[in-house]
Order: sequence, then structure tokens, then C-alpha cells
Amino acid sequence: MDRSRLLRYYLVAIVGSIVVFTVAYDVGMSVFEDRPRTLLEAFEIVLQTFTTTGYGQDAPWESTAMTLLVIAMQGGSLVLIFAAFPIVIVPLVEDALSTAPPTERPGLTDHVVVCSHSPRTRTLIDEFEARDVPYVVVEADRAVASDLHEADRPVVHGDPESADLLRHVGLADARAVVADGDDQVDLSVVMAAKEVAPSVPAYTVLEDESLARYHEHAGADGVFSPRELLGRGLANKVRTAVETELDDEVRVGRGGELRVREVPVRPGSELIDRPLGEVGIDDRTGIRVVGAWTRGEFRTPPLEDLVLDEHTVLLIVGGRAAVDALERSGPASMRRHGRRGRGDVVVAGHGVVGSTVVDALVRADFEPTVVDLADEPGVDVVGDVTDERVLRKADVDEAGTVVLALNDDATALLATFVVRDLAPDAELVVRAEEAANVRKLYRAGADYVLSLASVTGRLLAAALLDHRDVVTVDEPVAIARLPAAPVADRRLGELDARARTACTIVAVEHRDGRVDADIGEYTVLDERDYLLVAGLASDVQRLREVVEDGEWPGESTRLHGGDGRDRPGRDGAADADEAGDGRDGRRGTRDRSTGRAGRRDDDAHPFSRPRD
Repeated sequence: MDRSRLLRYYLVAIVGSIVVFTVAYDVGMSVFEDRPRTLLEAFEIVLQTFTTTGYGQDAPWESTAMTLLVIAMQGGSLVLIFAAFPIVIVPLVEDALSTAPPTERPGLTDHVVVCSHSPRTRTLIDEFEARDVPYVVVEADRAVASDLHEADRPVVHGDPESADLLRHVGLADARAVVADGDDQVDLSVVMAAKEVAPSVPAYTVLEDESLARYHEHAGADGVFSPRELLGRGLANKVRTAVETELDDEVRVGRGGELRVREVPVRPGSELIDRPLGEVGIDDRTGIRVVGAWTRGEFRTPPLEDLVLDEHTVLLIVGGRAAVDALERSGPASMRRHGRRGRGDVVVAGHGVVGSTVVDALVRADFEPTVVDLADEPGVDVVGDVTDERVLRKADVDEAGTVVLALNDDATALLATFVVRDLAPDAELVVRAEEAANVRKLYRAGADYVLSLASVTGRLLAAALLDHRDVVTVDEPVAIARLPAAPVADRRLGELDARARTACTIVAVEHRDGRVDADIGEYTVLDERDYLLVAGLASDVQRLREVVEDGEWPGESTRLHGGDGRDRPGRDGAADADEAGDGRDGRRGTRDRSTGRAGRRDDDAHPFSRPRD
């Protein structure tokens, strides 16, 4: 609880106790002792009790009732005295010994002002630091501000609703301001920010989405609803598979095979917090990373700057030998990319997150079965998701994917164990309220976990730093076979395929029918070779059209405008989500992601081995 609020409660308790005991003592002395006292005299006795200085003229008391009243006063005074230590005395000593956080931060430019520190803004701050974006946190709670200051984070202690304070942190020169406190306080913060710097974008994070329009009226440029964002991220993870002209195990020529798999980065892995380019998976194994799930979004190459974390699932394509070797080192940690039926998805939980998941899946032509405790429209099976009988009634044991969109992590943890026991081969996608519980859910058997704080912080960063909406593209990842004639006699390294096309060349089928997945930048192409290319279906199709015209994208004719991060919607067009309400939890934005997740078991492989 906020220290200032706790102190106010304590002062109210003291004053209330004194008033109650004063009145009770005055009445008791008249009724039970037949020795009337004035209120002032009764007040004196109460203060003598609370200050432990003695009772003076009124002791002893003859009636039992008055004796019990005095005992109650003594007990109450002891409680208040001992409560003063943690509430008043200890904080005063800590404040005296600690370094006070600053109350202004001059000299900042092109920075982000973050009003109030929360788990969501903590994720956002991590994104800022990873991208070297300057920021400052405005925190009203002195204890929280002191902790941030001692951790060497740029922080200012003060009221974020104060226009003067916002001037002192250089809001006029900032790139944006983010408010993530109480919904009502955020409304005031936006108005103060627009008073100081009307042209600086202001974003708010809402718990109660019904207040969104009022934030917009106050001047907010973007209003985010974390639970809708989380629901959209969970749905994105479910609804898109990999399509290939050559089937899941790609058989080409004389028995060559390519295999498509998903590789999760497990909590505690040695890869955590390392950029994908530094890991060098392509160089070490000959396997190609064609995409990655991270915090509810699907990213396409180039991915060298992607920092791996426990929310990352890599989509890989490689030759049979390389993938088999990887699979043998961690056979249960990888998932085949087979095709999913449209009716084998079970969603447990039908609150804001769950209903968002269901709506997104229905728009993508899925027919999910919904389980919830409440018997309401849209719920197919009513009951406790931790009850095996309820889950069997929902056909969880036959489902291809189960989404646990529960608002309690303890329940989600138990449900994860139950679902994994009933459906060991199903893909299990789980919502987490607290980031600290993500690792527990993975250990319980979840394949993919999204926490409320991480997905909100990531999408906030996308809006603030990439200057774009996160748009959902309801399209699969495709693997296609394209003629190499336009690039005959050239080396693969010269093509710069990932940077110019957002596609990845995963193998070469040579003129004699051999499929070579062990390729590198010095591999020379023959005009009769074929390139096996993987990427989002629209990217692959555009590349196909260029190649069939006998060309290859040059440096000045890149087929996408991305920078290696999640690319904006193409040609500014709305995607499939606009068939619905077009919202991803942020007013005026759409969410972009596709793909599926792989299962995590305790048996690790080289890319998910926990540290000792």
C-alpha cells in the first residue's frame, strides 16, 4: 500500500480512537460510577492512557464496565504505539539515511516521460534501455522513487498531475508521455501534459475500458487496454499455421527433406538476454530461423537484433539430419508444424481476455469451444476448468490447442497440470497475470505463456518507438520453390535475401535433384537450381512475382519497408481484423501477429538449456 495512504489511515485510527474513548469514558463515569466528568476531563484521562503517564485522580474504578473500558483503552493505545514503528518511525529513519530522489531532471530531449512505475512500464523501460532511448520516470510514491534512484534509473519524485513538475522533466522536448497509474489519475496527467506540451503524444493504460472515451476527450493520443492486448496476443499465437507447397516434411527431388519445427527459448536458458545474431544458430547448425514469436507478435527477418527471452519461440526450417540432431538433444522441446483443424481449439475463461481470444479466433474461421464458470452467452461448457470431468466434456483430450485465459495464476497453474495430463500432445497457450509466474507455468507444461505486463509493455514500445500500429496479418508462413535462374552464377551472400525481401532461403535444390540445406553465403547458384524460400505468404508471393519476371530485388527495390522489427501493415491497408471491430486493445490501432508455439518440456536442447 502507498505509504502516504497508510499514514493517513493511521492518523484517522488515532483520532477516531481518542474520540470514541473520550465519549465512552464520559458516559461511563456518569452511568456506572456516578461520578460525572466533563468531556475535557474525559479527554485528559484518554490522553493519559495513550501516553502511558497514569490516571491520576480517577483511579481506581468500582464498576466492572469501567474497568473493562479502561483495559480496552490500554490495549488500543499499545496497538497504536507499536503500529507507529513500521508506519511512522522506520520510514522516517529510512528517509533520513537514504539518498533523496531528485525533484527535477533538466537537460533531457527526445525522451519519453513515464508517469508512475508499474510492472507494465517496467517492461517498457527494458525496451527503452535495449534501444538506448532516453526516458524519465515520474513517481509520486517516495519509496518507489527512492528504489529507482538507488538502482540508478532516471526518476523524479513528485506528482505527475502537476504541470510544473512535467515542465521540470522537459516534457516540451519529449517524444511522448505515458501514464500508467490509476485510471482517474491518468486522466488528470493527460490534461496536465497537454497543457504543457499540446503536440507531444500522450498514451494511457486503462484497467476499466469504459473510461477510454473520457481519456480520448482529455487529449490522449492512444488508449491501451492491457487485457484486450493480452487476449489478442494469445489469439495471434493460435490462429496461423505454416503453409508449404511441399507439405510439412518437404520432400524434394531424390528424397531430400526439409522439416519445419518450433523451438522455444526456455526460462533459465543460456540464450536469455542475448541477440539472435550473436547466438549464430544458422552458422552452428545449418538450420534457418525464418521467424520468431516474441511477446505476442510474430517477427520476420532480419532478426539479428532480436533479444531472446522466455517469451521467444523460434520458427526454424532445416534439413532432416540437422533437425533430427537437434531433436535428439531435446526431443520433447520441439513441435511439428502440422495443419490444425478449425474446430479443435478450447478456450478456458470468458472474461475480457478470453472473450477477446474467442472473437479473434471466430473472425479467423475457428470454432472454439469455450469453458467458463459462468453460464452466459458464448459459453459452451459450464464448470471449473481444473475439473477433469468438465475438461473431458469440452473434449480437451482431443483438442489441438488449449488456451487458458484465466485471471488467477494459481488456478492457471493447476489447470495447466490437468490439461497437460489429459492432452499431452495439445498446444497449451496460457495467460499469466504476474510476470514472476511465467516460469512456473512453463515448468507445469505450458507451451507458450504471455504475461499481462510483458505484452502491454512490448506493444506500448512498438507504438512509441517504431511509430506504428501493431497490425495483425491473418496469413500463414509459406515455404515455396522458386527458380534460381535470375540469380545464376551469384553467391547466396550477394542476394541479401532477408534484408531485401523479409524471406529466408532455407535450401537449394540442385539440377541433379539433390536438396542442399547446408548452404552459406558462398554457395554459388546454377541457373537450373531452385531456391526453397520461407516467409510470410504475402512476402513470398511478391518475391515470386519478381523472380518469375527474371529479376531479383536490388538494394533500391526492397520488397518491404521493415527494419528487422515487426513491419507495418502493407500499403497502409487494414487486415483481417478490420472485419471485426479493428481493435487490439488500443484505440485507433490494429494488432499484427501470426504463428504457433512449440511445446516445452524439462528435457532441454542446445537452444533452450537452462543454466546450471
